[in-house]
Amino acid sequence: MPNITSIGTYLPCWGVVDHRVAGDDEDAITLAVEAGRAALSGGASVESVVLVSRDLPLTDSSNAAVLLAGLDLDPELEVTERLGGAPATLDALSSARSRTLVIGVDLEPAGAAAVLTADRGLNVRTSARVARSLPVRTRNTTGAVHDYGDPRLLHDRGLVASLAASWLEKPTVVAGVDRKAAARLAEVDAEVPTLGASSGLFALAAMAEQQVSGSLVAVEQASLSGISVTAAEVMVSRREQPPRSKSEEPVASDDELRISLAAYERAFEAKVRWEAGKFADSETLDFPPRYHVGADGALRTDYELVPLPRAGVVYSEATVHVPVPGLPSPYSLVLVELDDVGVRALVKVAGAHVGLVGIGDRGRLVLRRLAIRSGVPDYGYAFEPEEVAA
Repeated sequence: MPNITSIGTYLPCWGVVDHRVAGDDEDAITLAVEAGRAALSGGASVESVVLVSRDLPLTDSSNAAVLLAGLDLDPELEVTERLGGAPATLDALSSARSRTLVIGVDLEPAGAAAVLTADRGLNVRTSARVARSLPVRTRNTTGAVHDYGDPRLLHDRGLVASLAASWLEKPTVVAGVDRKAAARLAEVDAEVPTLGASSGLFALAAMAEQQVSGSLVAVEQASLSGISVTAAEVMVSRREQPPRSKSEEPVASDDELRISLAAYERAFEAKVRWEAGKFADSETLDFPPRYHVGADGALRTDYELVPLPRAGVVYSEATVHVPVPGLPSPYSLVLVELDDVGVRALVKVAGAHVGLVGIGDRGRLVLRRLAIRSGVPDYGYAFEPEEVAA
């Protein structure tokens, strides 16, 4: 029976109140990093990570390296990636050992939530699990989706029948269904903003904030997972900006810049972990890290990587109108003076309309998907202005 010490949530700023949309520079991993960093803002230790989503960027490869780097966690930590929805996330949570970070991510509607288990805190335990087959929506190996299109069948023979089979006809909170169904079937309307893997964790955050005990049920088609929640003090950190409409910038062309995997590998640690190079006999930080030539003419490569601050002030800005293949244009670039280290970084702007960020604006550096090159998501950091980050 795991205990939860902290919960973090993240909603993109784009969309409307009940339907958020991921930005062009966001995917399941960047959303997971935002929610995970919110859950870890108290500084607790992590021994393993479980990521649950139906929208993982890489399925023939692992997403673990980018996820751990973005979370500033040890690259040797165990990461389990699960393909699933709301019941899969609650299953992962109810079976998690202490000091496990469980993250659920969705892209439609978009949102992510994370919980960190510990030896003490809000207690959860498995109360129900029902596995039934009613595949009204399927996706094959090529990504093609088929929807049977019978909402009454899904409601009567899926949701209602699974609740009856679990002996939980009136749970406290229901996740994985729309707001109307949740309000009708549950005792408490948790106002959950997503429908998939993250929905159960959003519901858990609402129960923790309202000090509600009882049963939390997550449903997907005809499968169900339920946990019993015992109210206790738990830290809930929300990164949920007010929604606003998303501007659709045109993409220059369907062509894309090809990736050099050798260059990608060399730059990965410094770029995705947001680190600078530092030589032992120098106080100067180099970003990006680079070799030095010594007084004797020998090439020095023995720098170490040190973390950079994730907050700063815009030193200069520009809007780029020249189209770049595969990228939306125009876009904004800013030169950010990072706090207290004498380093300036050139990055794109995230979470704001083009041209609205100016000199002197404060903000934070956030992990984003900068491009997709040769089918590979290329991650780096962007600047999110403070009024959005608050």
